[in-house]
Amino acid sequence: MNRKRTDWNRLLISACAIATLALVLFSVPACKKKPTVEPIDPPVEEETGVSVDLTTVPYTKLSDYRFFEGEMKNQVPAEKVIPYQPASGLFTDYAHKKRFIWMPNGTQATYNGDHNVLELPVGAALIKTFYYDNVQPAGNTRIIETRIMIRKSSGWVFANYVWNTEQTEAYLDMNGSYTNVSWLENGVPKSTAYRIPNQTECHTCHKLNDEPIPIGIKPQNLNIDYTYEDGTQNQLQKLVAVGYLQNNLPGNIVSTVNYMDQTKSVDQRFRSYVDINCAHCHAENKHCSYRPMRLAFSETSDPINLGLCVEPEEVIDAAYVYIIKPNDKNRSMMHYRLGSVEPSERMPLLGRTIVHEEGLQLLEEWIAWKQTCN
Repeated sequence: MNRKRTDWNRLLISACAIATLALVLFSVPACKKKPTVEPIDPPVEEETGVSVDLTTVPYTKLSDYRFFEGEMKNQVPAEKVIPYQPASGLFTDYAHKKRFIWMPNGTQATYNGDHNVLELPVGAALIKTFYYDNVQPAGNTRIIETRIMIRKSSGWVFANYVWNTEQTEAYLDMNGSYTNVSWLENGVPKSTAYRIPNQTECHTCHKLNDEPIPIGIKPQNLNIDYTYEDGTQNQLQKLVAVGYLQNNLPGNIVSTVNYMDQTKSVDQRFRSYVDINCAHCHAENKHCSYRPMRLAFSETSDPINLGLCVEPEEVIDAAYVYIIKPNDKNRSMMHYRLGSVEPSERMPLLGRTIVHEEGLQLLEEWIAWKQTCN
């Protein structure tokens, strides 16, 4: 009897020991690496009514941001949504543009050089609407798309909004598409299959070291007056006045000009034109950095960077002996590319389907002005 009790006690002790060991094993955390936690962008919603919730943008509808007051098609900016305009505009099949910037309360952009994009804070939004006037047959205005870039803590994101036929709303669409539009440009009938870009096309132009960036919002492009509702003011000083830009700008900013301004030299005008239309690709660590041209305004004081007397890497026709041949447009590769609509040969590659006649004429003026390779 005593032996049976002893065996039973031993069995009970063994069971208790096993249970205790199991409890210890399952209660001690495993030795594993703590997961990396990505920074969470807080919602940004202002008293002005603008809403940019960085945890959920891009929104499905343009109206959800509340960037505009009244009927959205009138593009009346809400409080602290500030319009701006670069000295020279990017050509996009003659589409007109309205541009705006918005920042969260208590944040500021910083100056980072005359020819560099302003360093914008997390939460900032850049808004650009593309539209045509005198659209046929009714002669009305038609908004095609509104593009937005928003800065999150992880970097910039794209959001393209395509407007409906009723012009009452625009919906997020990053797939890209074409839409036919016919209009009168200074009384001359024009038409095109307008290209609304997809995500990849946006990134092709808007990148540096393969990271998304804005293009036009640089001190060199904004150092001109703009007529606001409350009066005319230098755009950089306006951004300082509303608290959007730190007041540490240099006394002199080397600036681009309006390429349509005939009071400026043909050299200033042409260099400003290629800066806004071509330099976002033809620069170091950008899409066309493998080409010899460097077309930023800050680099084209050296005409070699414009391709003057530089042999083209790609031979389309043996007649084009240089990218630009002095005083000879017919032997200049750039003249051919600006005048071409072939997708594989035109310049720029994206953003246009028809020839920019005024831009081509400006190039012709510059070529005629340059008599030698110096």
